[in-house]
Amino acid sequence: MQSQDVAPRPAASHVQESAVDVEQAEAALVEHYPRLVRLAYLTLPPTLGRNRRVLTAHSLTQRALPRGRTTTSLIPAQATGRERNPGYAFIRLQVVRTALEAGLPSRRKAWPKRSQLPPLLPQVWGLRLFPRSGGADELALDQRLSALSSPARAAYVLRGLEQLPDPAIRTLLEEAGVDDPAAALTEANSVPPRLYALLASPEFDPCSLHARPTDLMRRRQHVRAALAGTAALVACGAVLGLPGDAWGPGDAAAPPYARNPAAQAALDPGKLTTATATAWQTTGRTDFSTWPARGDLTADKALLRRALAVWARPGESVQVSVTPGTPAGPPPGPPQLLYAGKVDNARVVMLYDGLRVARYAEPLDDTTVAALDLTRADGATGADASALVVGRADGNVRYLTAPWVREAAVRDLTRPTGEVSALALSKDGVTAPFPSPAVRTGDCKSWEVLQLTDTTGRTRLLTDLSEVTPAHLTAGRPSSSSSGREAKGVPATWAPFACSLAAVRSQGVRTLNAWQFARQPLPDASGDADWVCTRSETWRGAGTRVLTLFRTARGAYVTATAADVPTCGPTAPHVLAAAPWKSAAGDSYLLAAGSKDTVSLELTGGVNGSYRGNLLAVPAEDGVRAELKGTLANGREINGL
Repeated sequence: MQSQDVAPRPAASHVQESAVDVEQAEAALVEHYPRLVRLAYLTLPPTLGRNRRVLTAHSLTQRALPRGRTTTSLIPAQATGRERNPGYAFIRLQVVRTALEAGLPSRRKAWPKRSQLPPLLPQVWGLRLFPRSGGADELALDQRLSALSSPARAAYVLRGLEQLPDPAIRTLLEEAGVDDPAAALTEANSVPPRLYALLASPEFDPCSLHARPTDLMRRRQHVRAALAGTAALVACGAVLGLPGDAWGPGDAAAPPYARNPAAQAALDPGKLTTATATAWQTTGRTDFSTWPARGDLTADKALLRRALAVWARPGESVQVSVTPGTPAGPPPGPPQLLYAGKVDNARVVMLYDGLRVARYAEPLDDTTVAALDLTRADGATGADASALVVGRADGNVRYLTAPWVREAAVRDLTRPTGEVSALALSKDGVTAPFPSPAVRTGDCKSWEVLQLTDTTGRTRLLTDLSEVTPAHLTAGRPSSSSSGREAKGVPATWAPFACSLAAVRSQGVRTLNAWQFARQPLPDASGDADWVCTRSETWRGAGTRVLTLFRTARGAYVTATAADVPTCGPTAPHVLAAAPWKSAAGDSYLLAAGSKDTVSLELTGGVNGSYRGNLLAVPAEDGVRAELKGTLANGREINGL
């Protein structure tokens, strides 16, 4: 999405007239087109559906040009930027007016307005277009906006997106034909202003779109009908569904769009692959390919067919969530069935195609709506393939555990010596529910993680980060293997920083490692300081994040962050960091530390000097800035993070 310029707030509510010609209006429309289309999209009623809202928003914006020279009302002359541009003011007024007209109910005795009809232009034949799916916050905002009247929705969007004050909004709505602008403003107050920032989300960007095919089969049949004269038979086949489809208009999937053998095989529940109950033992492999199909609904062909169809072509009533870096297309062939059963108040199906895990969920009493979650899981083995999130409800989470998991428990990561609570496992490997920190709001006072023990006695810790695949928690010096870095030292290392895990939710995180790379005596002999670096690895490779943290008895804080760097990772297990510190007596110091293989440190800038070893503490004024470098035992130089 293009960057959004911010409209300044006018200083008064009165208006003034200004002339606008076509060229001026066209220049404003082209310059601010993405913003105007977003304004139209957010104002249009959600009942139109996402595809028609997108096309209608573009159509209304493009039709907003005046036919000739006209006048428009401007907010006070003290305003700057777009508000001082009469062309932009005119186009915005036209966009709001026609978007409000599109939300009016049709009247039997009156011709519908042009904006109430499907747009003639633009048209994209053969494709359905809709904005990218956002997160839970965007979905909640969309639902709250859909409950407002069209004028109230326009008022809220003008407040949050255009940053107009209420007097200017009242004037604009009056000119757009709203009977009671004051009531619209009052109704808009029901949606909190703290959600304004979400209006700029990709969820509401009709210029950055996903594309899905329309019903290609129906189009092909219509062409054949025109050529061969069999229109009636083909139309009935397309509308009612040909034998073997078993998918009616009341379900959550979109119409079928392909009939090639591979696509058909991927939609056939009879061709789903499954592993035997002992495959993981006989092959010695601990990955998803050796998970047997479990659950009490694995024989429900209708449910499996719905899950496959929604994965291949999610309809507008499907809430789709895709982990960053995960392909969103259908499976290339018949996927593997991992689970099908009832979880809380939903029917859930878990599928795996070698690259991704798909979680399909539908309410027990409704098949017209569904949720589809896709996440990468390529190369998952051992701890990475030990559990999947099978359900979330009422702030709790349930996991489907691997067949080699013997015991499950819950522990609070913020209390490393606290009690570990046993967690019941069903015969299908589904855990009892426990609170998920990923969906918790408010202050972070605890962070519950899943502790799994396999048949060999090895214990691993996993945490929910709002995705289907939980993140694996490790601790210790980075290496290519997690061996020796499992649960024994994880709670103690992560305890002070457990709540920082909230910063990497929904980012496709695969593993998180915390490494205490140094311990430093404080200059005033008041104790020791711990230096820790944490590193998050993602399923897609890119998007890694490294933090260095400084901790004393008085608290902990982040000293530096970096993204997509090898520092503190298996290929570069070295780290160097610095932090200001003040003693209880008020003396200021600059502290720095490197990993144990650092033999010397050098400071330049506000503080100068060379120091032997991997630790330093020098007096320094408050706010001093210095550049830190280090030398390793092999002679290589490293920089501070």
